Amino acid sequence: MKQTRLLDSEHSKELFAYFGLAVYYSQALEQQLVNLLMLMKISQGKVPTEEDLADLYHQKLSNSLGQLVNEIQHHFPFSEEETAKLKEVWKLRNYIVHDYFKERIQETFSPAGRSRMIRELTSFKEQAQELERKLQKYTSELYTKLGLDNETEKART
Repeated sequence: MKQTRLLDSEHSKELFAYFGLAVYYSQALEQQLVNLLMLMKISQGKVPTEEDLADLYHQKLSNSLGQLVNEIQHHFPFSEEETAKLKEVWKLRNYIVHDYFKERIQETFSPAGRSRMIRELTSFKEQAQELERKLQKYTSELYTKLGLDNETEKART
């Protein structure tokens, strides 16, 4: 009974909230990778119809982060540092989603352990968020380069 109350504490809830933020930003990063991949395909003329584009988009959404990271490296000229960061975030994301609490469960029972975990999750969230923003910038630049922003403006008027 005492363990249940401990996991319902405000500090425990804060830990779980940071875990949620870490997962959220890893998914935002996945979405930006999909967006960038789709634009790369369009820029290379590899998607002939809107239906093909929609099918490819849904296929890419179901890909894992690892699949997306491996594929994007063949289509986009990332720097070595950016590639290393993508791979690092991918590995950390897998650890956080699949093993983090299994391996660290004992730390959730102490304030010091929870605080340590919150700092780690915050660091991961910041790394994923930084990469997501960078990819968003690349996506926006490519979108503009392809003239798609002009098409969007024409459709609105």
